[in-house]
Amino acid sequence: MSEVSVMNTRSLEVSVIIKALNEEEHIASAVESALRATKGLRGEVILADSLSTDRTVEIAKAYPIHIVQLVNPEDRCCGVGPQLGYQHARGDFIYILDGDMELEPEFLKAAIAVMRERGELAGVGGQVRIVGGRSYEFAMRKERASSVFSPGPKEALECGGLYRRAALEQVGYFSNRNLHAFEEKELGLRLTHQGWRLERLAQPAVLHHVHQDDSVGLMRKRWRSHYVDGCGELIRASWGKPYFWRALRTQKMRLVTLAGWLVWLLGLLLLPWTYWGVVLALGTTSAGLLLLLVRKGSFEEGMHGFMNLQIYAAGFVRGFLAPQVCPTHKIQCQMLANGDASDIADRDS
Repeated sequence: MSEVSVMNTRSLEVSVIIKALNEEEHIASAVESALRATKGLRGEVILADSLSTDRTVEIAKAYPIHIVQLVNPEDRCCGVGPQLGYQHARGDFIYILDGDMELEPEFLKAAIAVMRERGELAGVGGQVRIVGGRSYEFAMRKERASSVFSPGPKEALECGGLYRRAALEQVGYFSNRNLHAFEEKELGLRLTHQGWRLERLAQPAVLHHVHQDDSVGLMRKRWRSHYVDGCGELIRASWGKPYFWRALRTQKMRLVTLAGWLVWLLGLLLLPWTYWGVVLALGTTSAGLLLLLVRKGSFEEGMHGFMNLQIYAAGFVRGFLAPQVCPTHKIQCQMLANGDASDIADRDS
């Protein structure tokens, strides 16, 4: 099916893009929250669907929103959703929301006011409340939340944010369609390199319902979906760019893990089946595991942390070696629902 052109050319104040893949459990709450947040604004809500196989699209069609969907399943990844929605968005400001998030009703108005007052800002985020999550990975995210979501200047916005269209146009595209993760870090690198600023506000922004898988189940899911490839894809996308070394610093733990792999391999290759070769290989692995056990103060958490690093390091290699397409190339899609722009823009105003 061919892509249908967007509704009309009238400029709007804000576009909320909801990216989703199989989010039937949360999509109604996400859409309703976006509609509430745009109440009284000249806005639109766009669902960018990555070929969901559950009832995500069926549920979303009950609402006055635009729904665009991928055509090719091989295009699925975290970075494709924001860019797909951006192809159709007409707002002066663009907010990106995951399908398992709920947008706080007053955040958009507060964020737009700040950005209109401060022209140097390319984007602002707000406070994120994480709900659920039984795995080691999400336990670590909650532990880091106080620093990641603290108010003030940031190099990147995690868990969504409001962006200025003029800034996005200057850096060429919204999100990199090649990335299975870290698309917000890559966007932050491009924006800050061009002199734009990003900031997190103290204003509550979203409620995030995260995966309920246990640690092992989530690691399996991350590997099968290629989510763990995002760290290597980020470095590949930054290769030869002025911000390459900044990108490397964001992945230092994966790089340290890969360095440990290299020492392990050198021990086996250069000193095969010798006492020192075995000591070097086993010692490298044991040292890394022991360090995590001491840092975590728990055998279970240390083991989960060690395995998490190994999975992401393997994903780094797979992602770095994966071919990439030009991120500015248009994404093939189909329009499934074309909410009337005037109804959406002017509702409740």
